[in-house]
Amino acid sequence: MLTLSGVGKRYPTGDRALTDIDLTLPKGQVMALIGPSGAGKSTLIRCVNRLVEPTQGSIRLEETELTKLSGHKLRHARRSMGMIFQEYALVDRLTVMENVLSGQLGYVGFWRSFLCRYPQEAVVEAFRLLERVGLTHAIDKRADALSGGQRQRVGIARALLQSPKLLLVDEPTASLDPKTSRQIMRLIRELCAERELAAIINIHDVALAQQFADRIVGLRAGEIVFDGLPSELTSEILTTIYGEEDWDTTPEPMDDEATSDGVTNDAPLNTAYERVVTPLAAGSAR
Repeated sequence: MLTLSGVGKRYPTGDRALTDIDLTLPKGQVMALIGPSGAGKSTLIRCVNRLVEPTQGSIRLEETELTKLSGHKLRHARRSMGMIFQEYALVDRLTVMENVLSGQLGYVGFWRSFLCRYPQEAVVEAFRLLERVGLTHAIDKRADALSGGQRQRVGIARALLQSPKLLLVDEPTASLDPKTSRQIMRLIRELCAERELAAIINIHDVALAQQFADRIVGLRAGEIVFDGLPSELTSEILTTIYGEEDWDTTPEPMDDEATSDGVTNDAPLNTAYERVVTPLAAGSAR
């Protein structure tokens, strides 16, 4: 579904971030990118959706050559790629529902989004996604009132509202505690399975990558030094990726619950739906 051929990135300073990256990601596969800081993981993800411009190579999403697009065609192609950011990229003064609905920006345009004039079907789908990620109790909370795990769930729902074919996930657990990190990775994995989404996840936590990814790609100094199954990630390979360390000493996995941040979804669904969906959908008729 996604094919990278000979992709490279050299910055104007002369520093090379990526060298001859060849990858093929099939539909429905969850791939983890691991490697030390500065290995090129975030750059690779951003080259796919052209937030960073590759200096060489080909990036193809299904039949579309992404490196040749610009303007309207590039904006249209980005609808197919949902981005989940390390720092969440939410608008703090907006509510949870409003932040999720901003995932429709590529479809409704800036002014309709600014005026909250969303199609009713988009509002209904946003509500369904918030129910799926366990946040119906918080739909009209401001984003700055949420915990880190809740903010990441909002970012996930927003990305899915685009109806993407591919998820690009940049350090989704970097600011989260171990329990919440596992919950977020499990949620991403489950949603990819439910929707047959492919995903590239840039992650530093090797144990989480091994537990939740189908495939692991290791980068070092902008080059692929490992590409295989999580079970194939030996201490020798970890040394190749990161350098010398006692890789045989690993922490025991911790038990967790299905709920996020210790908060249960207590709000009655019908009440929440009437409070939020009705006025937002009405805005689309103005």
